[in-house]
Amino acid sequence: MSTAAPTAGRDTAASAPAATDRAGGRRRRPSPLTYLSSLHWTSLLYVAPALAFFGVFVLYPIGISVWYSFYDYDGLTVGTPVGWGNYTAVFTDGQLRAALLHSLVLLFFYAALPVCVGLLLAGAMSRIRVYGLTVFRAVLFVPQILSSVVVAVAWRNLLAEDGPANAVLRAVGLGRFATSWLGDFDTALPSIGVIGSWVEYGLCMVLFLSGIVAIDRSTYEAARLDGAGPVREFFAITLPALRPQISIALILTITFALRNFDLIWNTTRGGPGTTTTVPSLYVYQDAFQNRMLGRASALAIVLTVVILLVVVVVQLVLREREGPRRRFTGPRTPARKVHSS
Repeated sequence: MSTAAPTAGRDTAASAPAATDRAGGRRRRPSPLTYLSSLHWTSLLYVAPALAFFGVFVLYPIGISVWYSFYDYDGLTVGTPVGWGNYTAVFTDGQLRAALLHSLVLLFFYAALPVCVGLLLAGAMSRIRVYGLTVFRAVLFVPQILSSVVVAVAWRNLLAEDGPANAVLRAVGLGRFATSWLGDFDTALPSIGVIGSWVEYGLCMVLFLSGIVAIDRSTYEAARLDGAGPVREFFAITLPALRPQISIALILTITFALRNFDLIWNTTRGGPGTTTTVPSLYVYQDAFQNRMLGRASALAIVLTVVILLVVVVVQLVLREREGPRRRFTGPRTPARKVHSS
């Protein structure tokens, strides 16, 4: 009896904090030391090749770029430290500011427009039951899997002054609108934007279709019983349920818009003049043509930070709200008082 009492006391004392945590509704978070002690280090051998690849081809180039950004370096001679001079040049150069403005214009064509078109197509195809719809979806997704060089060359020939686009305009009596779409100062940037929209809308459509499939069908049935039409169902059920997919689509399309290089380089090379130049184009020109690796590195770092900030903002705006969602049940009627006789 005497030996069992201390044991029982220790068990009670040991279980007291856990009981307190359960009563208080708090969950203990394991410390980093506890996590590391429970980690099976042999499992890291399976991811070691991927970590080595990531370190050599991602982390190391980023570190070298940060290092070069503080030097006046041409890639051949010894670099001269310039401190924050390269970053100052990035923010004070008028041409770079104009290039950033061009990227903001392309955000409408590369991000906003593909998301809207993808929502429209996904909403329509989720309600239509037509034979061969799967093939139609695959055809709409084809631009996403094509090489950017192939897309650029095809559209460059399509929008040429003697290309099929102007031939169609002349055939239908709209020859006065025929122009060199990629060579005109007024139409070059919007033409690049239309090409980007054509490439990106297929990705958005597939993401939204995958999200629509996961929506519970009983929700739509309940809405129809309440008298909701297709448009009301889309804005009340489909659109809120697609918030995660919209967030992913915006992140991917915005990133593509801000870092776009190959599509512009293979169509206009930044011309005519500087009407289609973007920051990534200046990174290439400064690094490989002007031999200004320090300034190119600084511009690349600034562009990376801008992309990360935009991604963070999109995630914060479109993130899922935690906790139970309140349902609208209409105005509450005051309870009637029951008077006892």
